[in-house]
Amino acid sequence: MNRRDAHGSGARPEGDEELVLSPSETLAHNSAMRISGAARPGTQQHRTQRALASIVLGFELFVVVLMGLTLFGLGTLEPRELGLYVGGGLAVAILLGLALMRVGRVGIVIGWAVHALMLAVAIILPMALIVGLLFTALWVYCMVKGARIDRDRAAWIAAAEGSPESRI
Repeated sequence: MNRRDAHGSGARPEGDEELVLSPSETLAHNSAMRISGAARPGTQQHRTQRALASIVLGFELFVVVLMGLTLFGLGTLEPRELGLYVGGGLAVAILLGLALMRVGRVGIVIGWAVHALMLAVAIILPMALIVGLLFTALWVYCMVKGARIDRDRAAWIAAAEGSPESRI
């Protein structure tokens, strides 16, 4: 497309030729698409579920660190530093789950394990049961709704690709 056509003063109908990007424009476009969250073709599965899982684990990270500090401050465990190790260990597990969220289902599986461990902390700190149950309920809700949204999106995309209007 020449400059005259770009301003609309030419007589060419739109969509007559395909837009070709330079290498630097392609790099900028791909970077912008990656930052905006646009997925590559074939990577649409479980996008919403993973996003919701990341949000829940991110908020849970702060709570787990505070639980470790509470265990340390109350001196519930002997030696006292063990509370910091419990909170720190759970925090590292959450960070690992967040880092691996894009690698298959590994991050989701780690998230389930973190929730089981968080509920197990209630043996040491009984009030952690309330927080653990709330976060586990939120996790289950996000897993179910995220999977449903992803299934609906996949069906919508499949229907749109198969419809005659999408081939125009």
